Amino acid sequence: MTERTMRERMLAGELYRAEDPQLAADDARAQALTHRFNTMDPTDHEGLRAVLTELLGGFGEGAYVRPPLRCDYGYQTTFGARAFANWGLVCNDVATITIGDDVQMGPGVQLLTSTHPLEPGPRRDKWEAAKPIVIGDNVWLGGGVIVCPGVTIGPDTVVGAGSVVVRDLPAGVLAVGTPARIVRRLPGQD
Repeated sequence: MTERTMRERMLAGELYRAEDPQLAADDARAQALTHRFNTMDPTDHEGLRAVLTELLGGFGEGAYVRPPLRCDYGYQTTFGARAFANWGLVCNDVATITIGDDVQMGPGVQLLTSTHPLEPGPRRDKWEAAKPIVIGDNVWLGGGVIVCPGVTIGPDTVVGAGSVVVRDLPAGVLAVGTPARIVRRLPGQD
């Protein structure tokens, strides 16, 4: 049996080292495409959409991202229909990032999937891993929200500006703070 590549390990959610040649090529592709996107005329909506369709794993109908955008690989991130991201979205998409339909993200949102070993030896040896992020339909992430590895945010939830989401949030709640805490259920939720 042949040993799996670091890219295969990364995609399986296992510890890996980023020096894999295929990962380096994937990263270079993403950096070239995000550079193109970030330097385009921001009124060229068709051109911007074409670049994002090439970069991302999926880009739903009516979705829109305002430049600048940063991501590791691009193909690990999907946007649902009519999702919107304001300036400065960071998608640390080492694991999958799934953004639902009608999601709204304020400026400076960070979706961070990467993790690193707590033990100093493996960390020094450059081992890392990642956990997926799922943002449900009709979620609103205020400006500067940080979503940490492995978090799922349920549909219709609102996360207040500047909050850091370190654990799953259910559907239909308002969460604020660092770490984000649920402060109430939102109207219209059972």
